[in-house]
Amino acid sequence: MRSHWENCIANFDNEVDEFVADYFLESGRRVLLVAAAGFDPRSRRISQMLAGSLGDRLAAYYIREERPGANEILLRRAEENEQALKAIVPNCRILQFDVFADDGAPVGGARIVALLEEHGIPADVTDVILDLSALSIGVGFPAARLLLEDCEASDDRAFHLMIVSNPETDDLIASVPWSRPGSVRGFSPPMGDAGQDLAQVWIPQLARGRMSLLTQVGIDIGRCYKICPLLPFPARDPRRADDLLAEYRTALVDEWEVDPRDVVYASEWNPLDCYRTLSTLKARLDRTMQGTYEPRMVLSPVGSKVLAAGALMAAIEHGMAVHYLETEAYQFEQPEEGVAGPPDMTVHLILSGPFYGSYGLEELDS
Repeated sequence: MRSHWENCIANFDNEVDEFVADYFLESGRRVLLVAAAGFDPRSRRISQMLAGSLGDRLAAYYIREERPGANEILLRRAEENEQALKAIVPNCRILQFDVFADDGAPVGGARIVALLEEHGIPADVTDVILDLSALSIGVGFPAARLLLEDCEASDDRAFHLMIVSNPETDDLIASVPWSRPGSVRGFSPPMGDAGQDLAQVWIPQLARGRMSLLTQVGIDIGRCYKICPLLPFPARDPRRADDLLAEYRTALVDEWEVDPRDVVYASEWNPLDCYRTLSTLKARLDRTMQGTYEPRMVLSPVGSKVLAAGALMAAIEHGMAVHYLETEAYQFEQPEEGVAGPPDMTVHLILSGPFYGSYGLEELDS
């Protein structure tokens, strides 16, 4: 058996622009874009790209995640992005909701699922695109699972993931975490065999400034058979993995007691590398522990959305749990005006649809 998305169609950077300009030029293509309308400067990029080829054949649901600790500067930037997105895609709806309930419980995942189910996918839509660039994990992952399932239930509708990634921009965004970790909606730990001992393998994605957050998540997960930190390598900055190892040294050595042989590496550019790495690790653990322990892989994707997309695919295919700590507020150190940073990287994945011929992905696995 081969992996679910072993031959997943993927495009990168200029290839994405070429794909959009060619494929969506067909007059029969009608697209529903689901994306964030927050403060992130990458919020507009995918909408602008698609609108140039699709015109009035593009509709959008723009998601506004409201958090209790949002500061006025970021709220103002979010409002500016929302108005700009409305101008780019006039046929759009703003799906606005509070990420936290009145009692403080994080309910963003449940609320986005309810809103997407309420509004639905228009019948004439041929392609659904989820832009993960500026969506949080707690909202983006449940939305991806729901949209993928809806598209897989249709014979002629494709589901795409698109990401505008910039690791240097990610480093400028800091989060104020909520007090209690938990599972992402739809990605809770599966029920195991009561007759076998549980062997948890935790895979935290290391990112700058997230050590305290991941420490809290690790405490909540509890005893682990192994902890396998995920590092971005290769990366645009050749020293990024080394810098993260230095930043997390205390947690890695003193708290998590990580064996250096258990560190996992995945490309900063290609989510399929992360997906294949996690799938291979899952297959090895299943084979090694068969009949003795019940292996459970728990993912904690933070930071880069490219690596998070690979984790999303692996979690959906293999039933992995996703444990995280919701964010109460963000802080963003906007670069000085006129100071150009490294360019954005663009990724496009096609997870289901007619591109894969007359066979469903499940049939291709066998």
